[in-house]
Amino acid sequence: MLRNVLPRVPGWLGKYCLEKSHLASTVPSDSHHPFIPMKICCVGAGYVGGPTMSMIARKAPDIQVTVVDLNERRIAAWNSDVLPVYEPGLDEVVREARGRNLFFSTDVKGAIAEADIVFVSVNTPTKTYGVGAGRAADLRYIESVARTIAEVAKTPKIIVEKSTIPVRTASTIQEILAAYPGTAKCQVLSNPEFLAEGTAIADLEKPDRVLIGGERTPEGEAAIETLASVYGRWVPRERIITTNLWSSELSKLVANAFLAQRISSINAISALCEATEADVDEVANAIGKDSRIGPKFLKASVGFGGSCFQKDVLNLVYLCEHFGLPEVATYWEGVIKINDWQKRRFAAKIVRSLFNTVADKRIAVLGFAFKKDTNDTRESAAINVCRDLLTEHANVVVYDPKVPADEIIADVCGRGVSPNPRLSVAKTAYEACAGAHAIAIVTEWDEFKTLDYEKIYAGMPKPAFLFDGRNITDLAKLRAIGFRARGIGK
Repeated sequence: MLRNVLPRVPGWLGKYCLEKSHLASTVPSDSHHPFIPMKICCVGAGYVGGPTMSMIARKAPDIQVTVVDLNERRIAAWNSDVLPVYEPGLDEVVREARGRNLFFSTDVKGAIAEADIVFVSVNTPTKTYGVGAGRAADLRYIESVARTIAEVAKTPKIIVEKSTIPVRTASTIQEILAAYPGTAKCQVLSNPEFLAEGTAIADLEKPDRVLIGGERTPEGEAAIETLASVYGRWVPRERIITTNLWSSELSKLVANAFLAQRISSINAISALCEATEADVDEVANAIGKDSRIGPKFLKASVGFGGSCFQKDVLNLVYLCEHFGLPEVATYWEGVIKINDWQKRRFAAKIVRSLFNTVADKRIAVLGFAFKKDTNDTRESAAINVCRDLLTEHANVVVYDPKVPADEIIADVCGRGVSPNPRLSVAKTAYEACAGAHAIAIVTEWDEFKTLDYEKIYAGMPKPAFLFDGRNITDLAKLRAIGFRARGIGK
């Protein structure tokens, strides 16, 4: 259990209070939180590292926070007025702290060498080759960072796993650190992120919980308390949970698997609703009133996307297979199969409704990000929908308010591959819909709720079709205008 007051920092952590005590003057004298002056480095300037470190810098102005990445273009963007990550409220947080105690740099080794706490927030994609291909996490970047830390760590450090990783990865980091002669004593902690893209700043501001896992040794407990003191600047102590290393690592995978499971469950029921003339939103509302179930993540859609859900469920499947649990692996693999089927089903419905052919027909795809309020397109359902329609020789026109055209084309056609001439990107929703035989809403951007659909309908060949893959429009009103409008599970 966490104590309300941190213990006196022993041994290898004592330098925090000795070498940097001059920073104490920056902390208000009436602060209720323990003070440990320090420098933080985060390796990885992506969707997790950038926002998380920006919030820490905002809440703890006495701590120097440096985000490092080898990608010069990305770091330049973080230092510019156009950030590489779109999140509501992120610009304000970055502007407040950048240049004061928040810095973005490509000097990875220098920042690690100076840091007391090193967050590891690099990509851990699903392997596409070799053993575990299509399931296991590719940990090459984790290993690379561990080796870099081992090379330059001449003073004690706390290494924090922020990336989503398989259980027992901490032991790999520890083994690498121990193998390098001259490497200072380090403690490895697990501190998984539970952010939802589109609400990341709100999630950081008021998290449901902060999870910190570490070794149950005096040194491990001291490291846990040190990291807890950082979050304790603004997170209530009762929301900071501590576990052993392996429970923390596994909790992240399990949390995402449970959320993905709920989405696939309601999407499976959406197909049954369509077959029986039930309404999936009414069913979801009815079951969500049960306090044992609750209403969250019961919104039927074209399918889930994003960098975490599919990757983490597949990782969980691989772990179950690795530890000889094939029945458990099959259970969780079903979550992914339903999600893939839902995306294919949505595109097939469009083809079937347009008289079994979309060849040479203009299809407007509204939305490309995997969800609203983000520019992240990883595993977006729109990619699959566009590819399926292009395979049917449709002329696909995509519009998304935050995703650049080159990103859309690269995601659909592949990077380094010649663009499909049937794929184009519009600058507005109205441009995309002009002359379209059908409209497919794939991302739930708010602006799609308030479009002038009478104006759009007037410029479309008849019959005009609209397929709402997010159930955000009023289908009855659209039908009154003249659309043949269809949603998910309705």
